[in-house]
Amino acid sequence: MNNHLGKPAAQTLGILENLFAGHFGRNPESVVTLGVSGSDRRYYRLTGGGDSVIGTYNMNVAENNAFFYATELFRRHGISVPEVYIINKDRRAYLQQDLGNVSLFDRVTGDGYTDEVRKYYHRSLHQLAKVQWIAGRDADYRQCFTSRQFDEKAIMADLLYFKYYFADLQDIPYNKAAMADEMELLSRDLGRVQPQTLMYRDFQSRNIMLHDDKPYFIDYQGFMQGPPQYDLASVLWQAKARLPEAWKEDLLNGYISALGDLHVPRMDEIYFRRGYVQFVLIRLLQVLGAYGFRGLLQQKTHFITSIGPALQHLSLFLESHPQTPPYPELRTFLEKVSSAEIQKKYAAAVAPQAPALKVYIESFSYKNGIPTTDSLHGGGYVFDCRGIENPGRYEPYKQLTGLDEPVKQFLERESTMPDFMNHVNAMVGMHVTNFVERGFDELRVSFGCTGGRHRSVYAAEKLANYLKYRFGIEVVPIHTNKDNWVK
Repeated sequence: MNNHLGKPAAQTLGILENLFAGHFGRNPESVVTLGVSGSDRRYYRLTGGGDSVIGTYNMNVAENNAFFYATELFRRHGISVPEVYIINKDRRAYLQQDLGNVSLFDRVTGDGYTDEVRKYYHRSLHQLAKVQWIAGRDADYRQCFTSRQFDEKAIMADLLYFKYYFADLQDIPYNKAAMADEMELLSRDLGRVQPQTLMYRDFQSRNIMLHDDKPYFIDYQGFMQGPPQYDLASVLWQAKARLPEAWKEDLLNGYISALGDLHVPRMDEIYFRRGYVQFVLIRLLQVLGAYGFRGLLQQKTHFITSIGPALQHLSLFLESHPQTPPYPELRTFLEKVSSAEIQKKYAAAVAPQAPALKVYIESFSYKNGIPTTDSLHGGGYVFDCRGIENPGRYEPYKQLTGLDEPVKQFLERESTMPDFMNHVNAMVGMHVTNFVERGFDELRVSFGCTGGRHRSVYAAEKLANYLKYRFGIEVVPIHTNKDNWVK
């Protein structure tokens, strides 16, 4: 069967497998399809002989070339991005460094607003500053595959994206002529904002992977020349990350301090911050346009469920900035569309489409045997955690469990548990996607270790958090050996 990549799936995989063999001198032992969202690129994890890479296939050669160019540029300036190992002759397929499965978005939604997560954000913004102001000075913007510059026309395109794919799909009357005039004024005003640096264009926590305890950037092929404030607005006001206001201010201050560390020429901070507020609004509207297109028109559930949080963010912005935008027709419409009533409408609209799937995640002791089930759809997965270093062998952890922070830190820093969970998340995530699409209502995943106390408990809770925030499904952790935990 042909897919929309332009080649049969088997042929696509054959191309990537040949690249693997050509680079490593042996065939891959495993090829796993990775999930995608709104992109036409297709990703696969190829492993063999201890090596793991991400194979990518994309028919858009211009987009690929932009990615290859930016990768070389960023790596030359010491910015953490994946290494590209080998490229096919037609430049439609390539192998790149495997950065794992854990993004900054996964950490902030799974772990919450911890000091460690905030440090990752600060380190990411410091790297962003290098991308924009240091690499940006050497960038050849003729290598951009869409627009070379985020100018007045590009800003107007974002505003029209919001108008056609979101505003016009709402049952809210407005003066279309007045709105069009005000959008032109806004785009003209922001198109002249200085300074202009290298703009990432889609800088958000899903595009920041955490690998070897540091942030790596991905999906930067849409780069162009533009205002640096846009990227800041993208990551700090990402709807589903829901960063606290105090974090946004702290991170913005940290970014401005980073400019001094990088010896960026002095800028007008007040002017910079004013521009930042304006580009927060542009980014919020562009995102709503994307959610409207992918969700309301293409009926993709992930984007539909994102509309509510995006409207909440817009409402918060309008409350915090009563003078932005300074255009009456646009301001009035935005206040109406982000009202509590409209937010409630979208919350209700997605409820019937929410996945009915319930995932039961059990920890158990192999001394008591593997849990069984008589559910309609059978089991799912049983993972053996006994190959991971056991904290229970050490006196400080013996009386603790996988729910306790010292055990968590041991497993995350002193064992192979993070790599193990990366593979688990990928495997179970594919299963969940398939079960949701097929309308199944139950899936079971079990983790076993010697005593059912440390490793299996940690793994069960970690997977539960991942599935809950990644898919928005109901997850039920069950620790079958809990009664035998002796304090």
